[in-house]
Amino acid sequence: MADRPSHAPRRFAPTLRRQLLLWLLLPQLVLWLAGGLAAYQLAERYTNAAVDASLLQASRALARQLRPLDNGLLIDFPRAAQDVLEADPDDRLHYMVSTPPGAFILGNHQLPLPPAAVMARPPIGQPYFYDALLPPANDEVGARQPLRVAALFLRQGGRDDPNAVLLVQVARSRTSREELARGILWDTLLPLAGLILLMTTVIWLGIRAGLAPLLRLRREVEGRAPTDLTPIRLDAAPGEVRALVMAVNGLLAAVQHNLAQQKRFISDAAHQMRTPLAGLKSQAEVALALAGDEAQRERLRRVHESADRSAHLVNQLLTLARAEPDTAAARGSPVDVRTLAQELTATLVPRALREGIDLGFAPVEEEGSPVGEIATNASDAAGAGAGDGNAHKAMDSAAITTPAEAPPLVVIGHAWLLREALSNLIDNALRYAGRGAVVTVDVQRDGDEAVLSVTDDGPGIAPEDSSRVFERFVRATDQGNGCGLGLPIVKEIVERQGGRVTLAPVQPRGLCARIHLPLAPAT
Repeated sequence: MADRPSHAPRRFAPTLRRQLLLWLLLPQLVLWLAGGLAAYQLAERYTNAAVDASLLQASRALARQLRPLDNGLLIDFPRAAQDVLEADPDDRLHYMVSTPPGAFILGNHQLPLPPAAVMARPPIGQPYFYDALLPPANDEVGARQPLRVAALFLRQGGRDDPNAVLLVQVARSRTSREELARGILWDTLLPLAGLILLMTTVIWLGIRAGLAPLLRLRREVEGRAPTDLTPIRLDAAPGEVRALVMAVNGLLAAVQHNLAQQKRFISDAAHQMRTPLAGLKSQAEVALALAGDEAQRERLRRVHESADRSAHLVNQLLTLARAEPDTAAARGSPVDVRTLAQELTATLVPRALREGIDLGFAPVEEEGSPVGEIATNASDAAGAGAGDGNAHKAMDSAAITTPAEAPPLVVIGHAWLLREALSNLIDNALRYAGRGAVVTVDVQRDGDEAVLSVTDDGPGIAPEDSSRVFERFVRATDQGNGCGLGLPIVKEIVERQGGRVTLAPVQPRGLCARIHLPLAPAT
């Protein structure tokens, strides 16, 4: 049986949940960043307006302290007022009074002048605001300080020059303005970030709840056996995928119908092929009994062997074909594999006696005994019995009786399929072990598994062929009239029952084939 394909998602494969989260959260993140940028610009705009208003007020107040005279300018600017303006070293006001084109009168002579275009055509009586950099003082070393400057042009109106212009400049560091803007920005972004996190949590929970029906539908499909073709329950599917579920159910119904047709064909083929082969074997046996010539008898024996091999091949092919669809119908029912193995061994003892092989059923060992030793010891016991002529009697007795205290070993499966699997193991042992060999059937409990083993002291299988013999039409020997389907059938059946098959050599010679099946849960 081919391994069941893995349906696990690839590591980086996109999922519906991931795409929904991406398409819902990414726009929120972009909007959050855009909102932060807009908030910063808005905060900077309002802080600029507030700073500009304070600078305009200071420049007008300073201008009111300047009184033009007929022969000069009266400056009424007490020292106390200067100290107030320059009291805060971190946010001090800088001022300068001059008469363009650059005659310094009062204040900080390092304040940068307005742009040349403004100086060429000064807006008399109207404030002009601009950003500038204040160079460090003569005895200081450092970077230039960013300033926000308000420039106010006034008419001096003196007698000597009635058109003279007076420039009043008041400046403040932009540091305080930027700190205020950043404070407004953080006060805006932090609540928005908390809101984004809350919305993300709500969206995650909403997506999880919305995709829960899909998850239930996935679990229902993944939890099925590969041969389970029953329709998917529509109540587990949301409305958006109901059409898909109906289409899949239609496909499953078509496959189930095809399997039913295949099963009917197999049944008809079994009847049509077995009958002529049985007739051919019977006619060959009759002719073989009546033939007097040795050469003719040899040819008839070959015809009989060919008919027997063909009948065996047909039976194996039909069993292999039936094993696949039959296990799709149901999970099975409780089966006592100890009783099944005991009854099957009893039915095959006459065949073993005809072929000169000791076939028996091993006695029940105490729980906890190693499974490998059980099969080997049973084989040794049967071999020892063969020496005193009582081997067949001992093995017959073991095959048809079980100690009364032996508890049943119950598994969940199909009784006829398990019987077919064990029958194939015993058939292989009888075919290839050789005349005079000892074959022992054993059923023991190993933890939570039931282990059915068939042990023989024949030639065994080479270690390099232990895995190949489970492939169809692969034979490890040219002896016998097998067709290379016995072990593949066993593997097919056992794996569909949830178990596994193993082969192990027996010392000094022989082979032990084991079927491991999970025990049915206790009720």
